[in-house]
Amino acid sequence: MNAAAQTLVMGILNVTPDSFADGGRHFSIDDAIAHANQMIAEGVDIIDIGGESTRPGAQRVTPEEEAQRVIPVLEEVVNLGIPISVDTTRAHLAEQAIARGAQYINDVSGGLADLQMARVIAERGVKYIAMHWRAHSAEMMNHAEYEDVVSDVKGELQSRVDSLQELGVLPEQLIIDPGIGFSKEAAHNWELLRGLDQLAELGFPILVGASRKRFLGEHLKPEEREDASIAVTSFCAAQGVWAVRTHSVRAHKAAIAQVAKLKVN
Repeated sequence: MNAAAQTLVMGILNVTPDSFADGGRHFSIDDAIAHANQMIAEGVDIIDIGGESTRPGAQRVTPEEEAQRVIPVLEEVVNLGIPISVDTTRAHLAEQAIARGAQYINDVSGGLADLQMARVIAERGVKYIAMHWRAHSAEMMNHAEYEDVVSDVKGELQSRVDSLQELGVLPEQLIIDPGIGFSKEAAHNWELLRGLDQLAELGFPILVGASRKRFLGEHLKPEEREDASIAVTSFCAAQGVWAVRTHSVRAHKAAIAQVAKLKVN
């Protein structure tokens, strides 16, 4: 990992009624824009707009519903002057989002959920975040079995990026995500965080999305996991990850700035 570069904060903008941490809070266009402006004021580097919950057990929404949630918000937020990511597994929505100014596509399936995704990314040339994934949310926890979670995730991510490149996606477009919480038990998530240096051997920037997830405090409400989330962000910053995906911005930016002061140039 590039220890010289300061870790970025990707702020989550969920336009869904059922996301685990903030479902419904930013569901209207006005609320979504207000939250985007708040994140910008707090120094967010990228805003990630998502219209389909990927929490464990979540059911899929139709492509039409996902687009109706995302596109109107994207069309407003893209004018705020901050890089925009769209969180989707659907190639058609990715194509619409890119046409409207999205610079990143954040695909939790790494292209496995929609085999047209690689073509869209290759043709449009945007940055593409490929997450480690084994199944959709409704059944993903049935696939949380590993011989060695770090080695297994590393191998499966290697297979994904190889396949994407064979389909025309350039190496410089690719960012990888170990998929914290996706087909992972709590112990697996901690092992993956401890093994970030091994995942970095794949040679791609790494995004970590651990914010407020259950493994940080199973008996706590999501907002009560914020302190633990900031601690994980600090660890990731010390490891030199490319970005962390978070529900809040200011405290994570502050933590990253303090870690940067501790690094030896």
